Amino acid sequence: MANNSSSSGFSHEKVETSNFLMIVLILVVILFGGLVEIVPLFFQKSTTEPLKGVQPYTALQLAGRDIYTREGCYNCHSQMIRPFRAETLRYGHYSVAGESVYDHPFQWGSKRTGPDLARVGGKYSDEWHKIHLINPRDVVPESNMPAYPWLEKNMVDASVMPAHMSALRKVGVPYTDEQIAKAAEEVKGKTELEATIAYLQVLGLALK
Repeated sequence: MANNSSSSGFSHEKVETSNFLMIVLILVVILFGGLVEIVPLFFQKSTTEPLKGVQPYTALQLAGRDIYTREGCYNCHSQMIRPFRAETLRYGHYSVAGESVYDHPFQWGSKRTGPDLARVGGKYSDEWHKIHLINPRDVVPESNMPAYPWLEKNMVDASVMPAHMSALRKVGVPYTDEQIAKAAEEVKGKTELEATIAYLQVLGLALK
């Protein structure tokens, strides 16, 4: 007597001949795999607690980070040094999760048209950054980085900073009421160029 259980039940043939069932099962596998990989990270101190020395960005640094994101700098510059000898020799200590706890979103990236910026803080003077951002070829003749001369003319929008910092506090950045109250005054009269430089100069300083 023939056994028809495979044809009437759950079989490879049934999965392979049904597009809908195949899609559903693929999504289930991806979801399960993602949960196994991601969920444990929320309970590991190395990924959820800030590295010793890591502080929330000041209002000026935060404004600079917003400008950095707005101008798409992350499209050409990663902020994640991989744990490989060639990387650490060129850029410094490899990146660790505790450095990015207060970054929303983080700027790790994967593409490097330009160098990684994870440890650029303190590497160059403010004046060097100023010249470089206004016209990169003045300090790096072979650079293909676009110039950002408008940053020197545009002023930081001080009015948005308190609300921005309040929103970040809701997702875990420990800003105090005093810091939020003083945010607008801290960035008042500052150019976008000054803010961007302030952000760049703090990158990677927490990990020696």
